[in-house]
Order: sequence, then structure tokens, then C-alpha cells
Amino acid sequence: MAITLGEIATFLQAKLIGDENIVISGLATLTHAQAGELSFLANMAYRDQLQSTLASAIIVHPNQADECSGAALVLDNPYLGYAKVSSLFETLPKASHTIHPSAVISESANIGKDVSIAANAVIEDHAVLADGVIVGAGSVVGHNSRIGRDSRLHQNVSIYHDVSIGENCIVHSGTVIGSDGFGFANEQGKWVKIRQIGGVSIGNNVEVGANCTIDRGAMSDTRISDGVILDNLIQIAHNVEIGENTAMAASCKIAGSTKIGANCTISGGVGVTGH
Repeated sequence: MAITLGEIATFLQAKLIGDENIVISGLATLTHAQAGELSFLANMAYRDQLQSTLASAIIVHPNQADECSGAALVLDNPYLGYAKVSSLFETLPKASHTIHPSAVISESANIGKDVSIAANAVIEDHAVLADGVIVGAGSVVGHNSRIGRDSRLHQNVSIYHDVSIGENCIVHSGTVIGSDGFGFANEQGKWVKIRQIGGVSIGNNVEVGANCTIDRGAMSDTRISDGVILDNLIQIAHNVEIGENTAMAASCKIAGSTKIGANCTISGGVGVTGH
């Protein structure tokens, strides 16, 4: 894709310094950028590269605008600007809006408009896929589960029964949602399984990384609120509740019945004890 710097400035509502007709064909770091690429400065450790970079333009804070060797897009939050402009250069293949002939879809499933279902996916009885849902190759949507509008399951995602996922969500490959929580009672040295009869409820605009596990509730649902972002390799145990817009980095382990509030940031490898 190629777009002019002026068009990007309009998209970002940024102040433009330099030639609005410069054509931008990609994004790169200050270190690796070449002519035709757009970069950004969000970490002052790289400030000296403003003069040496080969980028055709740089997204910068007003305080650094005069330090750029070439064109600049000036924003109060350059990193946010980079995040937004990255959507213009998305490389993920477009949805096909077709159903592959090898997909197995129950007659009782409810499939919305413009849904894409890839090879060897399975949609079980009474599952609901709302309009615009994308189900990747080899993924399974279990009995009575619901995937909200414009949500995407990448390849080899397993959604068990009685799971609800909201709108505009992304679930990456290898993730399992709705597997049994770890519940057992001891009877004279032998373990008796506690049937996990709750489900999982995930809100809107949630992203779940690769190879995560989110257990179903023991009686009531495990709940992930709107806007939560989960990195890779995270374990969410049964009946955990996570508040809106909380961010959790890789390899966290959240024990059963933990309650995490809204707008929290949890670093990688953190363990949280339950109850």
C-alpha cells in the first residue's frame, strides 16, 4: 500500500512539517527505516537517531519537531499515532466471506451474514456466529456458544460449549476457552471431579493472545470485561473476573475466583492467588 504523507496527517489529525506529497509505503524503526517509510519517536533513548534515520518522515512530539532531519508528523502522543497508522499497513489477509467445503457445521447452528469459515473448522449444535465473524482453519466453536459481530478466531482455536464472546474480539491460535476449571474434592485419598457447570463470558473489543487458557466457571461464569487485552501463554482459572481495559503481559497465571479491577496493568510472568 502507498499513501501520501498529507493523507496520513489528515488521518491522524497531526500537524505536518514538510512535503505533503511524500509517498509512504511502509513503517519501520528509526534504525532500519529506508526512503519511503514512516517511523516514530516515543522513547527518548533513540532521540539521536532523528538526525541519522533514512525515514522519509517521523511521528514526533512537539518538543522534538525541530530536531527531525526531514518531514515530520507532530502529535502529543507519537506512540498512539504509530498505533493508529499501523492499521493502514495491515498485512493480514482479508476475510473471504465464504465457507470452506471441508468445514463441518451443525444444521442447528446460526450463521450470520458475511461470515468466513476456513478449512476443517467445526461449528457445533446451536452455536451462533454473528455477522462478519471469521473462523480460522481447524478451529472449533462448541455447543451453544456465541461469537459476536466482526470477531475473529485465528487457526486452531478451541471454544468449548456455553462460551460467549462479544463483538470485535480477536482470539489467536492455540487458545482454549471454556475448558474445565481445576476443581476436585478429596474422598479418602481419591480425587472426585467437581463438574464445571458455569461458562465463560467475554465482552467486546477483547484480544486474547496465542496459547492462552481461560477456564469455565465452576457454577457461575468466568468473566472478561470489555477492552481487556491478554498476551500469549496466560492461564485464567475458573470464576476469575477481569475488569474493563485491563492489560496483562505474557505468562501470567491468575488463580480461581480472583477479581481484577478495571484499567489494571499486569506485567509478564505474574502470578495472582485466588479467593
